[in-house]
Amino acid sequence: MSCRVQLEDFDPGAELSRLSAGKSHVGAVASFIGLVRGAGDGVSAMTLEHYPGMTERQLVAIEQEARQRWPLDDVSVIHRFGRLLPGDRIVFVAVTSGHRAAAFAACEFLVDWLKNRAPFWKLEETDLGSRWVAAKEDDEARAERWETASAQPKGEM
Repeated sequence: MSCRVQLEDFDPGAELSRLSAGKSHVGAVASFIGLVRGAGDGVSAMTLEHYPGMTERQLVAIEQEARQRWPLDDVSVIHRFGRLLPGDRIVFVAVTSGHRAAAFAACEFLVDWLKNRAPFWKLEETDLGSRWVAAKEDDEARAERWETASAQPKGEM
C-alpha cells in the first residue's frame, strides 16, 4: 500500500516494477497516469493545491474502500501538487490482483473517486487569465455510479 502526495515527479516504470516485483501470485497489474492537458484547452500551466494531512487521510480512505470491494494484492496512488505544465504527470494509480477484471475495476474506481473525493483544488493559467477548475457533471456521475449496489462487485473475477 502506498498513497503519496508530492511535489516531485514520479517514474511510472519504477512504480510498476515495485508493485509487481517477486509476486508470482499476481495475475494482473492495471494502471492509470493522468497528465496536464494544454494547447487544445488553452492551458499554459496548472497549480494544484491541497490540505496537507486531510488529503493523505482521504487518499488512504479511498484506497481502503477499493480493497474492501475487490481482492487486491497491492495499491499505489501518487498525486502531485504545485505548478505543473502541459504534459506533466499529475496522478499515478496502479493496482495488482490475481485477476484482471478486479484490477481494471479497482483502478477505474480509484481514479473516479480521486477525481471527485480527494481534496485538491486546481487553478488553470490561460491566455485569458487564471481560473479555478469546477467539478464536471460527467466526472461526478462517474463517481456516483460506484454508489450503486450493482457497481460494487466482491470476490474474484
